[in-house]
Amino acid sequence: PELIITGKWRMMRLAKFDVEAPTPPVYPGKVHPLQQIIKRAREIFLEMGFTEIRGPLVETAFWNFDALFQPQDHPAREMMDTFYLENPKTGRLPREKIVKAVAETHENGWITGSKGWGYKWSPEEAKKLVLRTHTTAETIKYLATHKKPPIKVFSVDRVYRNEQVTYKHLAEFHQIEGIVVGKKVTLRDLMGTLKTFYTKFGIEKIEFWPSYFPYTEPSAQAVAYHPKLKRWIELCGMGMFRPEVLAPMGIKYPVLAWGGGLERLAMIELGLDDIRMLYGNSLGWLRRTPLCQ
Repeated sequence: PELIITGKWRMMRLAKFDVEAPTPPVYPGKVHPLQQIIKRAREIFLEMGFTEIRGPLVETAFWNFDALFQPQDHPAREMMDTFYLENPKTGRLPREKIVKAVAETHENGWITGSKGWGYKWSPEEAKKLVLRTHTTAETIKYLATHKKPPIKVFSVDRVYRNEQVTYKHLAEFHQIEGIVVGKKVTLRDLMGTLKTFYTKFGIEKIEFWPSYFPYTEPSAQAVAYHPKLKRWIELCGMGMFRPEVLAPMGIKYPVLAWGGGLERLAMIELGLDDIRMLYGNSLGWLRRTPLCQ
């Protein structure tokens, strides 16, 4: 700076500096692409007027399955699909009023007009501790203490499935979960909500296909076209909670619900054809992936 201020630089011979000369690559630290997408998902839901909720990774089978009208002999509850804890093996059930209502709903339908599943419900089975298989366990628990509309909550958190790891399946992944409670909400409102959410992510080809889930009716799935795989992939399951789910919690209004894997969304966003890349150690891919898509 002194040479420039005094003007002495005019009397000196300065070496030429090639501003176009190649330089060694620099790899500064940056946020992982998946964490960027998680942040974007949260920001979009908050922009849409939702409130975020969180819950424990370990849940009782009661909240993970029973409260969602999933029978105790359902294949998804077997050890081939769900991770059960060895120590401690069991947890506490909620207050007796809710437990009794859920039990009777499973056995005979209770006050819902349903016939239930027609078996003897076991509290011991419901006490078993599991690594939650979906974050719906947190939303139904939230509904047990928040009953009056309007309610708009979401969750983006880890879940666990005892599945074989493949190019499109993981044993541990993130789920995007949400519910909307309103006096006159319909499945059409749910489709519009999800269309808005995924469009904000830049996904244009979205369709809704009929589907089946034990705790929603009607049910559907949101699918998006993956340009690299050249086929449609599932983004989330969706529907309206059944009376057998709502009545035991004391909910008297329609509830829209959805849940899906965040990593599937990341595959489209990042142009991946193998979901395992998100958790791999390919430094080349991590360095090439831009901070913002």
